[in-house]
Amino acid sequence: MNDRDITRKLAAIVSMDVKDYSRLMSDDDVRTVRMLKACRRLMADKIQVHRGRVVDSPGDNLLSEFPSVADAVQCAVSIQSALYEKNKELPPKHRMEFRIGINLGDVIQDGDQIYGDGLNIAARLEGIAPGGGICISGSAFDQVKKLLPLGYEFLGEKDLKNISDKVPVYRVITDPAKPGEVVYACSHHNPKARRRKRFAIVLFCVLLGAGLIVAKHIKQGTVPHQGPSKLKSRIKEKLVKLREPEKPSLAVLPFTNMSRDPDQEYFSDGLTEDLITDLSQISGLFVIARNSVFTYKGRAVEIEEVGEELGVRYVLEGSVRKVGNRVRITAQLIDAETEGHVWAQRYDRDLADIFSVQDEVRRKIVTALAVELSSEDQQRMTRDTKVDVEAYDFYLKGVEFQANKMKDGIAKAREMYQAAVDLDPGYARAWAALGHTILIEWIFGTNTAPRALEKAHAMAEKAIEVDPEESAGYSLLGHVFLWTHQHEDGIKNVRKAISLEPGNAEWLAALGEQLTWAGYPEEGITYIEQAMRLDPKYPAWYLWNLGHAYFLTGTFDRAVDIFQRALVKDPYFWPAHAYLALSYDAMNLPEKAREEAIVATQAPVSQSICNWEDRLPYKDKALASQLIERMTALGME
Repeated sequence: MNDRDITRKLAAIVSMDVKDYSRLMSDDDVRTVRMLKACRRLMADKIQVHRGRVVDSPGDNLLSEFPSVADAVQCAVSIQSALYEKNKELPPKHRMEFRIGINLGDVIQDGDQIYGDGLNIAARLEGIAPGGGICISGSAFDQVKKLLPLGYEFLGEKDLKNISDKVPVYRVITDPAKPGEVVYACSHHNPKARRRKRFAIVLFCVLLGAGLIVAKHIKQGTVPHQGPSKLKSRIKEKLVKLREPEKPSLAVLPFTNMSRDPDQEYFSDGLTEDLITDLSQISGLFVIARNSVFTYKGRAVEIEEVGEELGVRYVLEGSVRKVGNRVRITAQLIDAETEGHVWAQRYDRDLADIFSVQDEVRRKIVTALAVELSSEDQQRMTRDTKVDVEAYDFYLKGVEFQANKMKDGIAKAREMYQAAVDLDPGYARAWAALGHTILIEWIFGTNTAPRALEKAHAMAEKAIEVDPEESAGYSLLGHVFLWTHQHEDGIKNVRKAISLEPGNAEWLAALGEQLTWAGYPEEGITYIEQAMRLDPKYPAWYLWNLGHAYFLTGTFDRAVDIFQRALVKDPYFWPAHAYLALSYDAMNLPEKAREEAIVATQAPVSQSICNWEDRLPYKDKALASQLIERMTALGME
């Protein structure tokens, strides 16, 4: 063919292939071939109706072209809708899902065949699309964004194999809340987020300039300033640079609630927390704790920024749409250094399949990051989760009530957990959560029932009985043993919880706390610091436990610094004031000791010293009496 015979044209190219085709052929090649032929007939009919033509059909692929991008996209949506209805009748392992890629580009026509990068881009987009999904290029998106009643998710500009320039990629949303709206798989792709970032930089510069002016006035004595210790603690909390762990490290950002109903927020938050818990069970993964990742909820953030702040290489983002008994979940694993997608998938399932989706996401992440699995990890990966879906829904609502710390939140959470175990008496995690609400109220003095600890103990035992492989029951039992002064049993049970969920920051912090009360503060420091690395935006009580451990080692200046940092995070955390007073007293600084003692006593939720004497769970009772005596002498009553 010489140059004069070449016919070029602009065409909308549609490339389709079967997801997991090799597995389907391996399972039953005869059935797979029969299904493939039936699907091709269906697709060929749809292509003809939408004014397109089939170009080629090698293997499990089907290539077609259209004179209009709108026709191509409408045809793809119609095909996926028809295949979805067809697949509903089949068991999941027999379903044949197609991935579709669409591109508008220049092609060369030779008879019935077409060639060129336009085809190659469509084929690469098909590889990005999830099973049952459609991905389109930026050139195709520009043609249809205002024409069709669809939504679009921008996945970023992709490096496609053998394509020189990056290609903008969009996933088609067939049932959008707002037709024509573009959502963003990564918040840093959002132009509004970029504008906010630029505004933040400008604001920072303005504040920096203002700060220099104020500093000048302070130096001249014209502006009063805070004491250096509090300011130093604030700076220390901001300037910690975290190093990436040696093993694969991951942060799971809160999944976005894509439902029209904002009351479904608890479901997307609960799913996020469950994924964190499931991934934390794998010893070969380093997973940031819920407390830290939820500080990003509702914020437009750069993935690179998240990676730097939390000290991780990878970030998992996603969205959830729950409508009736159906749920749609999208997830994408992103390299925080390159901001490239490592893995992405969309799941359209019945709500009853929610646990299998969670298991599949965990498996995909482990595979994508080449995580080394121990024999215990492999056993945990193969566990079959069996929980009543309605009970799970009540459990997630309870977690939301408890996490929001609203008035009566603990009581409302307890109602939800009780409803969960009433529906599913074998739900171990709900039993443990129910017992934990009772323990929290007892610790903070709002539940004075004489048998409160006995109830919490019974619920911990129940959780362990119904599922000995669930860590939460052992953690709760360990806490009950601590507060009943059975220290060795407490330590043993928290260690068991950690063996089942090695990456759980809260369990590690709890072990550090238990060891400190039991008289092993040096060992306690090690575990508390491990917990703080897993939860870089750690709560004040982590710092209090660390300061308490240093106090017991006699390192009082270090303890003072840490207690002050705890108060930066939570100025009303009165135990930090109490132990600051004891630390200053031990350093022979009586005025500072009395000042902190007064603040501790006047705190709105502080407890009387007589209550402290009954409750402080020191293994060394003589030490407890000595500390209470010093508190009383300092004016804490």
